[in-house]
Amino acid sequence: MIRAEVPRTRMNMSLLKNGRLRNSGYANHIYNRLAWGKEHFRGLTLIELLVVIAILGTVVGIAMPIYSNQIEKARIVKAISEIAIIQREIAAYKGEESDNFLPNTLDDIGRGNLLDPWDNPYEYLNYANTKNYQGARKDQFLKPLNSDYDLYSKGKDGESQKNLNVPASQDDVIRANDGRFIGLASEY
Repeated sequence: MIRAEVPRTRMNMSLLKNGRLRNSGYANHIYNRLAWGKEHFRGLTLIELLVVIAILGTVVGIAMPIYSNQIEKARIVKAISEIAIIQREIAAYKGEESDNFLPNTLDDIGRGNLLDPWDNPYEYLNYANTKNYQGARKDQFLKPLNSDYDLYSKGKDGESQKNLNVPASQDDVIRANDGRFIGLASEY
């Protein structure tokens, strides 16, 4: 049976390095592996570092548009749900009033300061306060979207026109068909 001395401490490693505990076999193999690791591995080269940075840049370049699209979809969903909530609150207000009146403004139901996900106020127009649907939003056939009131968000660009065919209105989140449709104007 051959016995090999395996260094267990730094002091034994220094003795082994100086040649005092030189043994052939497994201990020498361990020393050579440890010595190679300390002498030859000093860090990353500049080229390796640039390759890593390029790979990270590519991953970020691919991920950012996907991330921003998901955030935009989440904002649209939030606007749709808030419009549905406001619609229910308007219906509750109408049911509480003895003459079935709609609120004149969103302040009447306590939602006057509510902002959409793009930090714009929600737009509301009670048709009872207008003549012949004046100021009402219209679809591609130039017919009013609703028969009772108009409720919508101006969308990402914060701009809107009365006609949904105009590009400024395509990103609006609208209520149409007297509340049977709530969604993007481009999908209506």
